[in-house]
Amino acid sequence: MDYGSIALELTVGFFALFFLTKILGKTQISQITTFDFISALLLGEIVGSAVFEKKTTVWQILFALSIWGVLVLLLEYISQKFKRTRGFIEGQPTIVIHKGKIDRNMLKRSKLDINQLQHLLRAKGTFSIRQVEYAILETDGSLSVLNKAKFDPPSRQDHKMPEQPVFLPVTMVSDGEIIYDNLMESGFDEVWLQNQISSFGTTNVKDIMYAEWLEGEGLFIQTY
Repeated sequence: MDYGSIALELTVGFFALFFLTKILGKTQISQITTFDFISALLLGEIVGSAVFEKKTTVWQILFALSIWGVLVLLLEYISQKFKRTRGFIEGQPTIVIHKGKIDRNMLKRSKLDINQLQHLLRAKGTFSIRQVEYAILETDGSLSVLNKAKFDPPSRQDHKMPEQPVFLPVTMVSDGEIIYDNLMESGFDEVWLQNQISSFGTTNVKDIMYAEWLEGEGLFIQTY
């Protein structure tokens, strides 16, 4: 194989991957899930193998990348159109620390041990588990941490202010659909939610893109 063919196929593969990444969107870069990781490896393998395979043409490289891009876009479309598939396709966040206590079952389900949990906490600037009220393992493997009130900067303890309870925001409506599990777990029902929505001048849940409940602050609503 001559150097000119290698240079041509590498150049075509480079720009094809570049435009494919642009089409697939920024989440492929900023929120790498297990599927995204496998996808990136496979795309690199397609181009890498094609460059040094004498029988592979530039058009075959573009065809393979196009097919893979269409499959990824189809999966993204399915997850956006059919909300019940998101948990299966994208995974679901897992609460590994709940109200200051480590949830051992969720830790095991997430294939994490205490040392790994401490490592993720330190990466967020938290060096003691006792400081944490909630810790959520996201679908991309990162950890979101909500510290106890007295450890929030500036610390209420430093100012000798009375300690206040910490509450986790609860999603009540997402993409025009009521999250009934969250609604019932918070002690509310659909009638209550409809009354709350009406106070914002909206009567149809389908018009709401996102609604969040936070104890002490009430309901936050954003419409389409």
